[in-house]
Order: sequence, then C-alpha cells, then structure tokens
Amino acid sequence: MEKYREDFARDGSAGKPIAVVRAEDAAQVQHAVRWAAEHRVPVVPRGAGTGLSGGSSAVDGGITISLDRMRAIEIDPACQVAIVEPGALNIEVKRAAAELGLWYPPDPSSYEICSIGGNLATNAGGLCCVKYGVTTDYVLGMDVVLADGSLVRLGGKQIKDVAGLSLLKLFIGSEGTLGVITRAILRLIPAQTAGATLVASFATMKAASEAVVAIRSTVRASMLELMDSTSINAVEDWRSHGLDRTIGALLIAQSDAPGEACGAEIATMLACCEEAGALEAFTTTEADEAELFVSARRNAFHALEARGGVLFEDVGVPVPLLPDLVDGVATIATRAGVEIAVVAHAGDGNTHPIIVYDATDPDSEARARSAFDEVMALAISLGGTITGEHGVGRAKKGALPAQLGPDVLALTRRVKDALDPLGILNPGAVL
Repeated sequence: MEKYREDFARDGSAGKPIAVVRAEDAAQVQHAVRWAAEHRVPVVPRGAGTGLSGGSSAVDGGITISLDRMRAIEIDPACQVAIVEPGALNIEVKRAAAELGLWYPPDPSSYEICSIGGNLATNAGGLCCVKYGVTTDYVLGMDVVLADGSLVRLGGKQIKDVAGLSLLKLFIGSEGTLGVITRAILRLIPAQTAGATLVASFATMKAASEAVVAIRSTVRASMLELMDSTSINAVEDWRSHGLDRTIGALLIAQSDAPGEACGAEIATMLACCEEAGALEAFTTTEADEAELFVSARRNAFHALEARGGVLFEDVGVPVPLLPDLVDGVATIATRAGVEIAVVAHAGDGNTHPIIVYDATDPDSEARARSAFDEVMALAISLGGTITGEHGVGRAKKGALPAQLGPDVLALTRRVKDALDPLGILNPGAVL
C-alpha cells in the first residue's frame, strides 16, 4: 500500500496522499468528493501523471482521485464528436476518430501518453495548434463534479450555444481547482489531408525566429516548430534522427492546404527562410521522411531529461517578439551558467526553454531555479505569459501575480472561493 500511494504522489513535485481512489465512473468520483468535503480533506484529481508543472502532485494528508480507469470513448460520426472519459489517452481518441475518417487535432508532444482529462485541465496545445487551435477550441460539453460532490452537465453536442454564462470555458485550464472533469464532448473535424514539409537550418535561433515571424505574416502553416542546437544534440545523443549537430537552429514547417495551394504555401515559407538567412532548406511530400524530423522535435523532452535534472519552462510572447525572447533566454543561460535548451511551438510564440542542471550539486540547482524565475520574468516583461499550455501548477504559482496583477488575481480567487468555499480542490496549485 505504501508503494502504491507513492506511485500516485507526483507528476514532478512532492507530497504523499493518505489514500488513492481509482474511480471507475462519475458516481464514484462524487462519492469520494462528498466524503472529502464532509471531512475537509484535500482532493487532487489526477490523469496520466504526465504534467510538467506539478499540477497533479499529491498533497500531504489528502486523497488523490485517479481517473486512469475511466477510459470510455464513443464516436458520433453524424455529429462529428467524441464522447470521452477523462482517463482516455489523447492518442486513443485520435485513433478512434481516425477509424471513421475524423480527426481530433490537439496534439501535445506527449500525445501518446497524456490523458484527455489532463489536456482539459491545462488547455493543452501541441504541434498543430498554430493552425487548428488548442483544446478549448474543441470542447463542446463537459460533466464536472463540484467541490460539494454534485455533478453538473455543461454544453452538449450542439456546435453553437450561448445560453447563460460560458461556464464550460471556466473549467478548461482550471487544473482541478474548480471541479473534477468526468466526461467531455469533443468536436472532431475531417481527417487532415496529406501535405508537404519544409525543413530549414539556421546559424542562430534568432534568425530562425525571424523566419517564423515572416512566415506567420504571410501564410497559415499547419506546423511551425523550432529546435535549438542544444536540443538537437540532446536528441542525437539520445537516439539518432540524422540531424545536423553543427547548426544553431532547425525549423520544421508544414502545409496541409489542398491541391496547388500547398505548393504555393511551401514556396512562400521557403522564401521567408532564405530571406532570414537559412543555411540550408529542403522540402518533401514523403510522410516517412517528414516524420523523422517531427519525431525528433517530439522527443526533445525525453532526450533532455536523460542529461540530468531538468526544469521545464513554457513561456510565450506575441509572435513578433519571439526573436527577443530567444535572445533573452540565451542571455539568462550565460549569466546563470546553466544549459537552457529551447524547443518551440514557434508559430504561436510558445517556447519551451528547458533548464538542465546537475541535480547532485546544490549550487547548480540554485542557479537553475534562479534562471527559471528569470525566464518567466522575461516573458512577462515582453507582454507574454508564464505558461502557454503546461499550466501554472505548483511550479509557477509564484510568478502568477506578476503576470495577472492584483485585480485579476483577486477576481480569480473570488471565483475559486465561490466554487470551492472549503478550499479542498487541488490546494496549493495555481493560487
């Protein structure tokens, strides 16, 4: 039992629950939350435990409600929706939709192992979000167990619905602090068409970022992803993908426009890269060849974790300021004397500076944590955000007041207090 509780204790932070409830349906979630409310015991909802900001870390003296057994998926092809329980993995929803010629676009790098409940809790994005949007753009309905154990049903299969306040959106990205999601109705779209891929190398991340800014101002790419030299070499050390270790940055861009429009978009993106000083660029319509580069980008997190202790950043800025952000991160790395790799959903201005340090060296960890705070402060100074898709969790809550300001923070607390007056839902996360 002790090891069992430890297994459910963390997604990157500390804490040990007094009990774990592995719910199999909404009624069991309600029963657990009602008990917790009666005894004023903290409740932490947990999906697959793949979060990177400590959002589902257990609380000492609390209970963890694991939703990993709630995996049902039903596809309604007529309405083009998926009715999904929170424990279902993102990839499982994709596969079920694909069997009927449909597609669920949100695709975090961890799409093979992350749960829909976690995606909803953090409003996850992914590699395709530059064109197709993030999780909230695909949620039509939701069932939520509130802090008193009652269940509310929000939205439905209808595409348009403006009856009453937009409560549905309130729970998306709330990180389990307002309720426990037990079911979601997700909008699907026709399967993505085969397209073309552009891969371009640059001497610096700033030059690659300038190419991204130019592309975003001219075409609507279906993917715009960046990797810096550190992440490229980490991936090659971890598992060779055939990437050039000598370059400063790699841009992976795609178009899925139909027919001749695809070629035109790729040509425009290529011109933008050349004007920004690309060292080399090539295009392909071969899916297997393109997937080699896309998988390298997806594997960056795993590769960097193999190098030592890591702190995962998730900062974003308005796209035109992306070059300033990557330059600033490089300056912070030099000043702090730490290694910061940068990968990015560049088309959205959403970057993942990943700080690598020696976890056995207290001084190295202290410098890493100082750099972590500096990166968030940099993003805020550029009019950006401390998190684009990973959530605030426990790792970033200290920087939230600086971004939101006192009035918005107070309003956020009023909403939290109204829905969770006892403060039992995921205490210590976000606020």
